[in-house]
Formats: sequence, structure tokens, C-alpha cells
Amino acid sequence: MRKNAIGRAGRRSTRPLALAAVAAVVLTGCSASRQDSKSGDAGHAAGDARATLSITPAEGGGKVPVTKRVVVRADGGTLASVDVTSPGPGMMKGTLSEDKTTWTSSSALAPGAVYTVKASGHGQGEKLSKSSTFATQEATHTVVGTYSPDKGTTVGVAMPVSITFNKPISDKASVERKLSVSASPAVEGAWSWMKDRNGKDRIDYRPREYWKPGTKVTLRMTLAGVNAGGGLYGTQDREVHFTVGSAVRTTVDVAKKTMTVAKDGRVIRTMPISAGKKGFETWNGTMPVLGKVPTIRMNSSTVGIFGPEAYDLGAVKWDVQLTPSGTYAHAAPWNDGKFGRINSSHGCIGLSTKDAKWFYEQVHLGDPVTVVNSKGTVATNNGYGDWNVAWSTWKAGSATD
Repeated sequence: MRKNAIGRAGRRSTRPLALAAVAAVVLTGCSASRQDSKSGDAGHAAGDARATLSITPAEGGGKVPVTKRVVVRADGGTLASVDVTSPGPGMMKGTLSEDKTTWTSSSALAPGAVYTVKASGHGQGEKLSKSSTFATQEATHTVVGTYSPDKGTTVGVAMPVSITFNKPISDKASVERKLSVSASPAVEGAWSWMKDRNGKDRIDYRPREYWKPGTKVTLRMTLAGVNAGGGLYGTQDREVHFTVGSAVRTTVDVAKKTMTVAKDGRVIRTMPISAGKKGFETWNGTMPVLGKVPTIRMNSSTVGIFGPEAYDLGAVKWDVQLTPSGTYAHAAPWNDGKFGRINSSHGCIGLSTKDAKWFYEQVHLGDPVTVVNSKGTVATNNGYGDWNVAWSTWKAGSATD
């Protein structure tokens, strides 16, 4: 956290102490005039009481439970700043009492971590300082979230923030409260929980509408020490920045057998395609790009297709992945003569080699590809199908509303 600078307002709070000292001196003088040496000694002792700083947990006190809070107190003075290093980015956050005598951490401690506390203050005309280092207990059970997109990346306008956890989360509300997304320009957005295709707990954040090009986005995960339920503790503190690039939006019309690509609102190309045939229809709905590779082997056994419809296409070029279940847009030279005329694939979007290469070079992670006039709708958890549910339904998936 940033230093809690107190400034002049903090120094004013020492006045009552100074006045008390003056009062003691006056009383000593009166008593002395009556030869009351005992009263004089008591007044002198009160005036010399020194201000001190104390830190809890104390250094050398053994490993600290993650349920404890860091507390810094100024006795006989006020606090000027408190810095607590933490495993994550920046300093640990905390709150200062109105009289500026007590600072209390507002976030949980991380398991198996070392913290250093440095405090400074003022008391009776002198500067105060104190430091302490302590370690926390290791957690018996921990949980980790794998997040996307990565820091420093540039993504498409339909890219959600997605976090998949390696263990079940029973207290979803506690975890969700420690996640935040901020954007410039600001957006209306919401978190929503789901089961990923592999059965793991996953939470995604998406704005109500697509991001605007150029938006700067920050994901903050302050999960260190958070009880995710059943004694399962988080360990991560992360701050992830990414940027939204140009608005590259693709529409695939299965009925017309065309793919239309627009950039920043202007159509830049329309190409003939061959989509899924009967029984293997390409999903309707928006499927943000998951990734792309220049060459991949496509074998039907990997997507559960056997028998008469089985295939092994070897090296397939210019592959843009749309779902983890196996939907791609790719070059399909074996379908030459069918593009724009016949839908003959097993669910993928086939293009000529030339068109596939051009499309491959245009799109990036998070660019939306929307399929219309087909059958069925891609599931929310089949890649980033977040955009295929109504906004009210999406918000209902939050654990904190």
C-alpha cells in the first residue's frame, strides 16, 4: 500500500500530551513550595514517559496463522506511515484509526510467506520507528487459479477475463470478492461462475458490450490467505495488465456459405466457405479466437468421430481455433469447388488455402467469430462462449449478488 502520510493533522494530536506535561510541571512547582518532594518526583516521572511503537505479530514469535491481522500501535504518539511487504505486488493494504494511533491490515495473510513491517511515527517531539519480520504457517491445502489473458498481451474486443481453479471452490463468494477488473475507459461488467469443460470451477468476467478498441484493462487477484472453503486457502496475489486492440469482427453465414470480416466497423473482405454438413453442423453463436497455429494434424478420433465418418487429414494449414471441442477455421484444399456452394465439413469452417492464410493473419486472441443460420449454440464453457447468454443470465452467475 502507499504510505499513510499523516502530515500536520497528525502532529496536532500530540498537543494534549504537551499540555499534560505542562500541567504536571505547574503542579510540581506548587507542591515544592510546600516542601512536598514526593509530589514533585511523581510529576517529573509523568512528564518523561516516552512514546513507543508496537507491532503484532511480533518478531521471533513463531510462525503465524493466516487468520491473524497485522496491527501497529503508537502508544503516547501517532503513526506517520506503515509499510508491510507481501508476496504479491505492492504493499499490504490497511486502515488507520481516526486518532492515528492504530493501523490494522485489511487483507488476509498468505500461507508460507515472509512479511516485513516498517512503521514510523511521532511522539513528544521525537521521531519513532520500528520494524518486524515474521513468517506465516504453511497451508495444508491450497488452490491456484490459471488466468487468461496473460499480462502485457493485446487482445480482441470479445476477450473475457477467465480464471480456472485447480481444486473445487466451495466458498465462491469469498473468492469472487478478492477478484476485480478495472478498465479505462470504464465499462459495466460482471463475473459469472461455471464449470469448465474439464469439470473444474471457472469464473469469467466480461463487459456488458464488447470492449472498445484501445481499452486498458487490469485484473487484480488478491487471493493470498483467502479461505475458499473447507480449509482450502488461496496463495496468489497478481496484478495483470492487458490492452484491447482493433475491433476485428467476423460473421460466418452458414446459409449463404460466406465469411465476412470487418475491421473497426468497415468490411474488409467477404470469402466463400464450406461449413458443417448435416449431422455435423457448425455451432451458432459467438466464439472468440482461442489461438492459432500455422499447421496442425487433424484426426477425427481426437473429437470422438469414428466409423464411416472418420478422417485423418495430416498437416492442415492456417488453423484458427474457436473452441476446445475442435472447431477451427482452416484451409481445406480438398473441398475446392465446394466453397460458397456446399457445406461439407465435420463442423469446422473451411476456406481456400489463400483465404485461410489471409484470415489467419488478420485475427488474434479474443477476436469474435459469430456463426449464424446454423443449428445449436456453442456452450458457454466451450471456449469463451460468454457472449451467447443474456446479460441478466450472465450476472445471475455471480456468487456475490
